[in-house]
Amino acid sequence: MRRFEGRVVAVTGSGRAGGLGAAILRRFAAEGAACVVSDLGTPRERMGEGDIGTTAEMERVAEGLRAMGTKAMAFPCDVRVEADCRALVEAAVGAFGRLDVMVANAGIGYLMKPFLETEEADWDAVLDVNLKGAFLAAKHAAQHMVARGGGGRILMIASQAAKSGFPHMAPYCASKHGMVGLVRSMAVELGRHAITVNAVCPNHVTTGLGAKQNAYFAALLGFDSVEAYLANMKAKNPLGRPGLPEDTAALCAFLASDDAAYVTGEAWNVSGGEEVH
Repeated sequence: MRRFEGRVVAVTGSGRAGGLGAAILRRFAAEGAACVVSDLGTPRERMGEGDIGTTAEMERVAEGLRAMGTKAMAFPCDVRVEADCRALVEAAVGAFGRLDVMVANAGIGYLMKPFLETEEADWDAVLDVNLKGAFLAAKHAAQHMVARGGGGRILMIASQAAKSGFPHMAPYCASKHGMVGLVRSMAVELGRHAITVNAVCPNHVTTGLGAKQNAYFAALLGFDSVEAYLANMKAKNPLGRPGLPEDTAALCAFLASDDAAYVTGEAWNVSGGEEVH
């Protein structure tokens, strides 16, 4: 099935081969979409080389997509900067003629501290990337879609933390709850342009970012090892495992497809039954 033949998809925070964003692009590539890989490119404060997709990593992801038989390009973007988000959309349109799907996936989930020890700079770092960044990427994608006509799809990768609170993650939970509010408001405004806007809410997915969370919470909750923590996580899940990047990618593909043309303003769980509201 090549549902996205002739369509163009951009995913922010997609520059790491083992990350969630790259998995989302691989799913779209497998169904025929031209793909825009985007990530920060160079380290910044509170965003080190191990936390971001470097320019070289982004290009390797793009090469992998091309090896699947699709067109792909890499474009660095700091989603906190409006000019960068505008340039990302312009680059996609310049290379491929259009942009049909924007997936706001860039995020910080590795700054974990007790609430009483959380600094203003921690709060700003998380909210600026997770919520402001999603707003800016979506805004410029939507402006193009409205001007072009014909509708479009905007997806935001939220989290189980958009539905429930978690200890030592106040900024992250606040950013993801805020993302759902943003999605609902955008859906009301953009529906008349045939642009749908939805949030995808995975439970824990063990990517590079997830591995940092595993180590932190295993120690916080008193487990002897990360393996013991993961075993407990599996035991609590009705389907007996944590989420895979491919689970989230599959839902993104559905929501971007013509089958989901009447679905908007929703926050979809991908949690194996762990999160049910």
